[in-house]
Amino acid sequence: MDDFIRGEIDAEITEDEDSSIYLSIGDLMSGLLMFFALLFITVLLQLAERGAPKNDVIENVMQQMKSNNINVKVNPDTGDVSIEESILFAKGSAELKPEGKAFLRRFIPVYSGVIFSKREFDKEISRVVIEGHTSSEGDDKTNLQLSVMRSSSVYKYIFYDIDFPTKSPLNQKILAAGRGEIEADQTLDNPGDRKVVFRFQFRSDELKPDITKTSH
Repeated sequence: MDDFIRGEIDAEITEDEDSSIYLSIGDLMSGLLMFFALLFITVLLQLAERGAPKNDVIENVMQQMKSNNINVKVNPDTGDVSIEESILFAKGSAELKPEGKAFLRRFIPVYSGVIFSKREFDKEISRVVIEGHTSSEGDDKTNLQLSVMRSSSVYKYIFYDIDFPTKSPLNQKILAAGRGEIEADQTLDNPGDRKVVFRFQFRSDELKPDITKTSH
């Protein structure tokens, strides 16, 4: 009877030791996963803080526009390139003017050349969106339709009528969209709101929300 009791006790001790071993391995694995997760988040945050190569892309766009004497506005924070309506279209029209076509033939090879000038630039830029914008004059529906038609006209001219070295890879990144008067000044008819914007979508910006969620 004593041997039986002693055996039961020994079995319980063995089970407790096995459980302790499993717990120790589990704790170790959890710790390692936590370490690598924190390391990954730290690296991503450092990259996001440096903004590289996003800042380099924007700086290069600004330099190339200036050195090639191309009359556009480049947002130093986002890299958005704004082209005034008067350069491309007559008021209320979605048909490119001859001078608008001439402008695009100068602008696009330089702009696209920056994107594919370095491998890291190509990887950082996930998408290029051609956005049509209008002022607040007129009704919303008409303005939205006009903005879509304008961005479509620019897109078609770029890929149907212009030849440039980086045409094929650019076609894989680019899309056209209409914004209408969404970003326009609603208090007055501001001519500056009538424009076409070439907008970058950066991979580093797409990562930031995920980093924030993970770090919380």
